Amino acid sequence: MGRLNFEMLTATDRYIARLIALPLFGTLVIAAMLLVLDKMLRLFDFVAAEGGPVSVVWRMLANMIPEYLSLGIPIGLMLGILLAFRKLAMSSELDVFRAVGLSYGRLMRVPYMYAIGLALVNLAIVGFVQPYARYAYEGLRFELRSGALGASIKVGEFTRLGARMTMRIESSRNSGRDLNGIFVRAESRDGKSLAVTAEHGTFMATDDPDTIILRLRNGVLVHNAPEFRTPRVLAFTGHDLPIDLPRIEAFRKRGDKDLERTIPELVRIGKDPNLPKNLRLESRANFHFRMAEVAMMLLLPLLGIALAIPPKRSSSALGVFISIVMIVTYHKVNEYAESLGALGKVDPIIALWVPFAMFAGLIYWMYHMVANVPGGAPIAALERGAAKMGGAVKAWLRLGRRKSSEAA
Repeated sequence: MGRLNFEMLTATDRYIARLIALPLFGTLVIAAMLLVLDKMLRLFDFVAAEGGPVSVVWRMLANMIPEYLSLGIPIGLMLGILLAFRKLAMSSELDVFRAVGLSYGRLMRVPYMYAIGLALVNLAIVGFVQPYARYAYEGLRFELRSGALGASIKVGEFTRLGARMTMRIESSRNSGRDLNGIFVRAESRDGKSLAVTAEHGTFMATDDPDTIILRLRNGVLVHNAPEFRTPRVLAFTGHDLPIDLPRIEAFRKRGDKDLERTIPELVRIGKDPNLPKNLRLESRANFHFRMAEVAMMLLLPLLGIALAIPPKRSSSALGVFISIVMIVTYHKVNEYAESLGALGKVDPIIALWVPFAMFAGLIYWMYHMVANVPGGAPIAALERGAAKMGGAVKAWLRLGRRKSSEAA
């Protein structure tokens, strides 16, 4: 009998795990795709304005994925548990589990396996992966804005390369290395000038890191100098034009911003008395913000079950909406609390963990109502309010249609 019960419980766990997995990963993928698409449009505009190649967009998006995952994982976990237990409740399977002696505490085993595993994944992302990815993203933005050649030559526009060279191209490919329809004008300090037009050109590297070669094909070169009576004109099938790269300031080191510091670095900076007070406060506030966001994930199984089970004789999906509102609201409250802690107005521990304690108390009360109070449904009052509001809106619409028909 004991072995039979163990096998039955194991099968129940597998069944619940399957129910949670599909909406969890589906929501995570959809949320990540929506965030990526929104960012992609803005990055295309930014890269096009800076004259960069399209490949830079994909590299920048790849470095944003850890940040999107840190936002999408809690929402995916929440909706995965909520939709799974809502299905069990609507099909009366939850009543069957309860009738055979499975308590809510026992049914929470699988949701907490997901929660603990994903919380560890999220901790690794926000604590170690995201800082390096964010730094790489900022580095790409710096390269575009600083005018690195190959990412600064704008198609169809005159581009200044240093103080004495101007270039214009009609089109480019291969990440800006291969050019078509080229015009180049260069001047020297002694009054000499050089104007070149060519059908095609390719950037070639040299041993000097500050100089590259523009290899031109099928063009015309016009050379002028004060001692020349008339400019010299030369038609060529191949010509190498050396170009001095503009001086570009080296990108800053990682860690100048809180988002680029790992968790151990935040702890070290927050405890270093030799550093400025504002830097220590910012590091402490960001550390507690990350920890509070990860710790919140351990409350999501309780919240998911509390909002998944509608009142008797009700099929409303109001709990899904409330769950998303609660997660987003808590995240925004944490952001505001982090800013207060960074400014020194409130101690970061109080600013971040008092809202967490209040959020945890509210969730535990909601779970207690469902698990331990007969007929308890924490969202019943909200559903009644939503039903009354819906009835009032319908009555108002009917009244409006009646008045319109009478006027006609």
